[in-house]
Amino acid sequence: MTCLHCFRNANYTKIVKLLCFNYINRFIFIFGLKCFSKMSYANQSQTLNITGQQYQGLLERVLFSTLIGMPCCVFLFINGIMLFTLRSKPVFRETTRYVLLYNLLFADTAQLALTQLLYLLAVCRIMLTYPVCGVLSMLAVLTNDISPLTLVLMSLERYVAVCYPLRHATIITIRNTGVAIIVVWAISLLNVFTRVLLLLNFPFEDLESLVMTDVCSDIAMLLEPITDHYDKAYTYFLFVSATVAIISSYIGVMVAARSASTDKASAHKARNTLLLHLVQLGLSLLSTMHTSIIQALSTVLQRLVIGRIKTVFYVFIYILPRCLSSLIYGLRDQTIRPVLLYHLCCQMSLSCSTKG
Repeated sequence: MTCLHCFRNANYTKIVKLLCFNYINRFIFIFGLKCFSKMSYANQSQTLNITGQQYQGLLERVLFSTLIGMPCCVFLFINGIMLFTLRSKPVFRETTRYVLLYNLLFADTAQLALTQLLYLLAVCRIMLTYPVCGVLSMLAVLTNDISPLTLVLMSLERYVAVCYPLRHATIITIRNTGVAIIVVWAISLLNVFTRVLLLLNFPFEDLESLVMTDVCSDIAMLLEPITDHYDKAYTYFLFVSATVAIISSYIGVMVAARSASTDKASAHKARNTLLLHLVQLGLSLLSTMHTSIIQALSTVLQRLVIGRIKTVFYVFIYILPRCLSSLIYGLRDQTIRPVLLYHLCCQMSLSCSTKG
């Protein structure tokens, strides 16, 4: 009996152990299955979230590129008509302020076309090589530097016209204007040449490929700290000098307007023109300083938000000032306005008749 009792107890113990082992295995299996299901659901949700963000980013890029590209093409067409208008009559080719206006609009139109090209390349995520991006960036820098320098010349011309009306014809001649424009382009080209020399110090031979890892922009071409420091120093010097020159011209015109020998209407018009030049200079300064602003914001904001901020800056800092210049000058000037409207109406009627 004792042996039989021990045998039964041993069997009961084995059965209990076996049942416990089966329950533990089943619990581990079910728990692992649930964990795996949760992990799969989390991975699937993360994948769907990333796909949704990419789809949303694609829709935003398509929408913004369409809304920005169409007005930009329209204003490029208007700027082209304005440039053609300024070369269509001898009075425009032989008057100093119209020659300076042509140089300003030419630089603004080239800048607008280059920035639109870079924007489309960024929207399409087309990665350029460093040499190609460098050429496009340097051309954008060249045209961007010409605008404030030309505004200084235009301000000085108005100052001489109001403060020294009897000597205006001998000081401000077509020959002197041409020399001044050549000096403006020479200064801008010297800045570009210096930036190219600084870029050549970068060890491109150590790179695995010359294809850029990011979209082409002026920020992407600041490859070394010394290039960034030079860019900021030149920008500060350029715009401080231009601001001082325009404000000094404005003060000189205001002082001359109070004298009895000065034409009040001419002085009032020159004062408004100088204020317009000052506003244009401020917008041009913002277009140059936006690089530093974007660099500061990129350290605290996400990439998608930075992309949206760049788009807003591009519209209000790059496009609008360069689009409105031709309309403002074209509609304000009594000599340009009828010729500009005539060419615009002829071109529009010609395009409509061609389509018909």
